[in-house]
Amino acid sequence: MNTIAALKQGNLLVFNEVYYSWHKRIYYFILQKTKSSFIAEEVTQLTFIKCWNYRENLADDLNIQLQLFRIARTTLIDFLRKETVYKEKVIHVIDKYTLPVDDDLWGKLAEKELQVKLANALKEMPPMRRKVFEMSRFKGMSYQQIAHELSLSSRTVETHIFQAIKQIKHYLGFLISILAWLSRF
Repeated sequence: MNTIAALKQGNLLVFNEVYYSWHKRIYYFILQKTKSSFIAEEVTQLTFIKCWNYRENLADDLNIQLQLFRIARTTLIDFLRKETVYKEKVIHVIDKYTLPVDDDLWGKLAEKELQVKLANALKEMPPMRRKVFEMSRFKGMSYQQIAHELSLSSRTVETHIFQAIKQIKHYLGFLISILAWLSRF
C-alpha cells in the first residue's frame, strides 16, 4: 500500500512514519525562510496538523514530500499574513488609545486599562523573560546587545521575546477586541 492511500485511510502508523521522516526537513525549510525558530516550530506543527486533517484531499499522483512542502509553504504564508494583520490592528488600536486625549473619557479609560493589563502580563512572566522583554521594548536594545549583556544566545533572546509577546497577546486579547469595537464609533 502506498503512503498517500494509507494516509487517506487514516493509518496512524504511516502518518507517524511520515512525521518522523519529514519533521526536521520541514522545520529547517521554514527556519531557513524565516530565521525564527518560533515560527519554524509553529508552522511545522501546523503543516502536519493540516496534512492529517485534510488527508482525504491529498493527491494520489504526487509524492508525499512535494505535498508536505506545498502545505508548509502555504501554511507559512498564511501564518505570516495573519501575524502581520494582527500586529497592524494591535498597533493601530494601541496608538489610537495611548495618545493623550483631553476630552475623550473612553480613550483615557482604555489607555489606563491597557497599561494595567500590560503591567499584569509583565508580572506574570518568568523573571528572565520579563527582563529580556523590558530590555528590548523599553530600553530599545537589540537581540545581540541583550544576549551579550545577559550571556545568552541570540536565539534564546528571540525565544524569550516571542514567548513574552504571546503572553501579552493572551492578556490583551479581550481588551484589544473591545477597543477595536469601540473605535468604530
